[in-house]
Amino acid sequence: MSLNKRLAVLEKMTASDGADSFAWYGLALEYKKEQRHDDALKAFETLRAKDPQYLPMFLMAGQLLIELGRREPAREWLEAGIELARAKGDAKALSELSSALDETAS
Repeated sequence: MSLNKRLAVLEKMTASDGADSFAWYGLALEYKKEQRHDDALKAFETLRAKDPQYLPMFLMAGQLLIELGRREPAREWLEAGIELARAKGDAKALSELSSALDETAS
């Protein structure tokens, strides 16, 4: 098993109070890639608490929850992202979030 150096760097970065949103987002994605789903969700939740305006996290967290079969929490993340994308006028994100939300209905 190879040590994931990117994950180690991101864990170190987010251990400090000054970690930016992108570091938390990257950490969540690395955890997801490593199949550490609970850790990924915790990182997304931490990011959301720190920076609720960080739009990319809503799609990624929603998709992870869909993969895990957790449709209700996925729907909540995606709907919050849709609301934020509308407020920001981000049509691309709105489209991606809406498509992912459609997956929760099936």
